[in-house]
Amino acid sequence: MKMPKQLPTLLLLLLLFIGQESIAQRVSGAATLKINDELEERIFPISQLEFYEDKTNSLGFKDIIKPDFQDKFKINPTFSKSNFNTDYTYWVKLSLEKNTFSKRLWIMEFYDQTIDKIALYIPDAENNYTYTLLGDALPFNERNLRHKNFEIIIDNNSEGISNYYIKINSSQKADIRIAIRSLNRFVYYALNEYYIYGIFYGMILIISLYNILVFFAVKEIKYLYYTFYLLSVGIYAMCIDGIAFQYLWPSYPEWNQVANGIFSYAIVVWAVLFSMKFLATKTRAPWMHSMLKLILAAKTILFVIGIVWDPYFLEIRYYDVIPFFFIFFTSIYTWISGYKAVRFFVIAYGCLFVGMGIKVLSNAAIIQHYTLIYYSLHISFLIEMLLLTFALGDRIRILKANRDKAQKRSFEQIKINYALKEKVNKELEHKVKERTVELEQKNNLLESYNAKLIEKDEEIKRINALLDKDNWKLKSNIKQSLQDRLDNHSLSYEEFVKIFPDTSACYRYLEDLKWNKTFICRNCGHHKASKGPKLFSKRCSKCGYIESVTAGTIFHGVKFPLEKAFYIVYLVISNHQVYTLDQMASILDLRKNTVWSFRKRVTAIFADKPASSLQWKDILTDITPVKHDN
Repeated sequence: MKMPKQLPTLLLLLLLFIGQESIAQRVSGAATLKINDELEERIFPISQLEFYEDKTNSLGFKDIIKPDFQDKFKINPTFSKSNFNTDYTYWVKLSLEKNTFSKRLWIMEFYDQTIDKIALYIPDAENNYTYTLLGDALPFNERNLRHKNFEIIIDNNSEGISNYYIKINSSQKADIRIAIRSLNRFVYYALNEYYIYGIFYGMILIISLYNILVFFAVKEIKYLYYTFYLLSVGIYAMCIDGIAFQYLWPSYPEWNQVANGIFSYAIVVWAVLFSMKFLATKTRAPWMHSMLKLILAAKTILFVIGIVWDPYFLEIRYYDVIPFFFIFFTSIYTWISGYKAVRFFVIAYGCLFVGMGIKVLSNAAIIQHYTLIYYSLHISFLIEMLLLTFALGDRIRILKANRDKAQKRSFEQIKINYALKEKVNKELEHKVKERTVELEQKNNLLESYNAKLIEKDEEIKRINALLDKDNWKLKSNIKQSLQDRLDNHSLSYEEFVKIFPDTSACYRYLEDLKWNKTFICRNCGHHKASKGPKLFSKRCSKCGYIESVTAGTIFHGVKFPLEKAFYIVYLVISNHQVYTLDQMASILDLRKNTVWSFRKRVTAIFADKPASSLQWKDILTDITPVKHDN
């Protein structure tokens, strides 16, 4: 990944800006300043200013301007931001020796953008004072100059020493630092500073957009976490620079009291979430994963307390460096464990850890404020941002290299598999040829066997034809014997059952007698029919009338076994009355009334016909006349 082209220019301007700030600070050394065109800028920290600490918060301007009160304004070289008490009011006295021969316009500037209220009492030529109120508790458009810092224009039209009185109240530790500079110097300094900020925040925005596009492309949540992390740090840097108030919420100064805490909390949240995903702590360092989640929970609790109860917990404290320390430690641990993709991550968070530590110590007033220290977070974050971008790119490069290795191994394996496949195919072809020869031999053998089977089949058919002929002769003899025995009129029930053993035998006999020669439809007299839906029935091909085999016979509607009915008819026709009614009921295993009713029915039908003229087959098929339509 290439280094952005703006980075050398940004670093050069930043170093030049810091160097000029340091030189301007070193040349100042007294509370009284004489305006001199040769020195376009002087910066006074509170340790070089006369001030009074009002612990009662009850003094007004009329009280501190009295002559006998002037001795209470003293210079305290040991006083710093760490000594600032947010419960007190601070009165600062700045003596300025004016020079009417100066060819420049001069301004007074306050660096700390977090000071809530700055009340300036400005003297005129007659030593009368006018009141001007500055601070981040006021809307941005009420400032004298639309700049992130607080400035007033100095009236240099009178000779002599003018005493400026400044009343300062702040809910956060204030870094009271006053600069006296020419308007030319201010414009040059402000333009360069805003130019540096533009590049700095522009890089954050560009890298954020790049990572959000990468997220939509690869769908890995770590890129989204990193984007939110970049934006959170960018907005937090804008808050401490005063840029956020100027451009994001200029009409809502109340946001200045909580914005630092909100976005410092957001930095920790997204940094921890991004680190856990990038470092894969859940699998590579489970105990550190749990520790990071615990730290995130603790930071969330402090954030809620700061929002709901005490804004003191929203300020950056020395313990805010703990999450970054654990992230840094975890990255080192995973790197040592063999995860090469985190090497740039380790360096990046090492730089950020140093910068964040310096900023925390500076905000807690543990170390002295310098311009380089003030911009330590910006510099460290700029380096960290670039290195993390390298880390993400390096991770992709490593994953790509691993993928290429895997693809190479896969390709080699494919070649091996292809060679093995060719070998197996050749062996299979050889086996197929062998099996084909075997199959041809067996096929020829099967053809010879089939020819023999065909010969045997022809022989079997010839033998079956002879058997069928013999069987037909045998059936004819049996049929003739059966007819002779029926006509003999001397069969017992046991003998009769041998001829008609069951109902099916009776149905077949009736079917043969009734329809052997021809079919006559009882409905329309048609002579053609097909098989009916039930066994032993026919359907007329013309009218569709279905006729059962018992229709038109004495056996139609019989409710007891047909072979028994056959025997009763046989006894009536043969006039073989050797059995009484009780004996017939016992032999046929029927009720006496059933035997009597059916016999009576048969006798009534044949009452007008002489017994000598009755034939067995005529009785069965010619009981009722056939119905003809014509």
